[in-house]
Amino acid sequence: MLESKIPSGPIEKKWEKARFDFKLVNPANRRKHSVIIVGSGLAGAAAAASLAQQGYRVDCFCFQDSPRRAHSIAAQGGINAAKNYRNDGDSIFRLFYDTVKGGDFRAREGNVYRLAQLSVNIIDQCVAQGVPFAREYGGLLDTRSFGGVQVSRTFYARGQTGQQLLLGAYQALEEQEAAGSVKMHSRSEMLDLVLVNGKARGIITRNLVTGAIDSYAADVVVLATGGYGNVFYLSTNAKGSNATAIWRAHRRGALFGNPCFTQIHPTCIPVSSEHQSKLTLMSESLRNDGRVWVPKKQGDTRPPSQIPEDERDYYLERRYPSFGNLVPRDVASRAAKEVCDELRGVGPGGQGVYLDFADAIRRMGEAQVREKYGNLFDMYEEITGENAYKVPMRIYPAVHYTMGGLWVDYNLMSTIPGLFVAGEANFSDHGANRLGASALMQGLADGYFILPYSLPNYIASSPLEKVDTSHPAFAATKEEVSRRVATMVNVRGKRSVDSFHKELGKMMWENCGMARSEQGLKSNLEKIPALREEFWKNVNIVGTGEELNQSLEKAGRVADFLELGELMCLDALQRRESCGGHFRVESQTPEGEALRDDEHFSYVSAWEWKGEGGQWELHKEPLTFEYVHLAQRSYK
Repeated sequence: MLESKIPSGPIEKKWEKARFDFKLVNPANRRKHSVIIVGSGLAGAAAAASLAQQGYRVDCFCFQDSPRRAHSIAAQGGINAAKNYRNDGDSIFRLFYDTVKGGDFRAREGNVYRLAQLSVNIIDQCVAQGVPFAREYGGLLDTRSFGGVQVSRTFYARGQTGQQLLLGAYQALEEQEAAGSVKMHSRSEMLDLVLVNGKARGIITRNLVTGAIDSYAADVVVLATGGYGNVFYLSTNAKGSNATAIWRAHRRGALFGNPCFTQIHPTCIPVSSEHQSKLTLMSESLRNDGRVWVPKKQGDTRPPSQIPEDERDYYLERRYPSFGNLVPRDVASRAAKEVCDELRGVGPGGQGVYLDFADAIRRMGEAQVREKYGNLFDMYEEITGENAYKVPMRIYPAVHYTMGGLWVDYNLMSTIPGLFVAGEANFSDHGANRLGASALMQGLADGYFILPYSLPNYIASSPLEKVDTSHPAFAATKEEVSRRVATMVNVRGKRSVDSFHKELGKMMWENCGMARSEQGLKSNLEKIPALREEFWKNVNIVGTGEELNQSLEKAGRVADFLELGELMCLDALQRRESCGGHFRVESQTPEGEALRDDEHFSYVSAWEWKGEGGQWELHKEPLTFEYVHLAQRSYK
């Protein structure tokens, strides 16, 4: 069931070998084949534009009113690439090494090396599209550093890198839409996957404006729908980000890989109120020049300007002298939690640490800091009312990215033939912790450079009978979707959708967040099914299904989170080791660092849905490390 399909041979030749071995589709035959792409962020827009340009008929779906509103826009800090413009020791192999190590040896070497190889092509592609990357005085593209590395390889467009890259992909998508090769379906949410003879052949959607349930058929389906961080309720994700597309596919037979691997980002604006609905990310790029510290004394409530230098603990610089403030995200996040648990946190409730730019302003001048980070400082002041040029920012870890997702092979195909999964929606490249500035890299690599090779290979290799929406499988699946929507609307209970989501999110954060224990996970596994049962008996959805109804939209997504949350806790419970962002309190070094158990857990956990009632079967894909040898991570 779990054939990774990684080619044989030297690691630097694997992708080249795969491309040569792939079967091709004659250009004249491509117009005969159709592709559905769900999601129009970086991975989805890039794939849609590239496949349409090749000649395939593409239908692209997004639940926003425009592809420009995809959550890729929120990525601030940059995109990694092994260009080595600074001549500071970078290379494709070093990017590969840093990524495997940063993911705490829980990713496939073959996938990660390919990602490092393609990184250099991505920058050229985006520059050609006109993405306004920052440049040095001499005209070369500028770079900065991100956590977990000792070279400067992150290309950026101030604090708007995701937005600018998405605009580049959006331009390519719009060009193909204007040419008639792409049909864009906005305000449409995928609610189920249609299988015909075991193959993915279409989707069922709900029009979010009219409530109409529609069917669409194709030869291939691609899911590029992002991550599931909103299972925690409070996260840095947009409120609309959800797991429904991949979860519906999981229930149809697609295995779910490493669901418990979620990333906690260390530089987010702390929670300020019980009524808060989301959290705001402050780019990791700020750690290039900002210094992280807390008071040395417990309960020190003095303003930061009144705390002398010798009474400050620059704890990342103290604990990790080689990497300092640029340790990986999981390490920085746990360290912040530890000092706050020691009652040395700052701000309301002591749930924060300082990110201080005073030294950088003295060194570079305020004007240069504004040039590099100005919009981030403006955003911080809009939210907190504080001027971070004058007083240090306050930050605290928050849920950000999900390394887990649908299991895919080397060709990005799930365990359902014809169902491909790209970007954050798949599990493939980041192991147990994603290095900063690698999300944009993976999304664009999958969309621009991998799917345009691997998807045609599937079409050329597979007998694909002619199927349209008149096939009985579409009617049956559509009926299931309609029945589920009607059931949800007709509960007419007394609790709001948000109240269920908040309760689930609190359980997930406390027991499956920055620290996980056997006791806490078992507690969740008892409480979540009970909460899910109450949801289906007592949720209150105002309005009907035949209209614009955001309460209904949220309810469908929360219903899926109530199942996904249980699987995440189940996965975290069975993985009795600490690795990357998955920190089991029972498995740590004497210094409090994550302690892996390579003998028993060097595998990808891939879960198979076995039916209603939260039943799953675990499959394991063994991981081998030939080029980056297993070792205890150290950033000291």
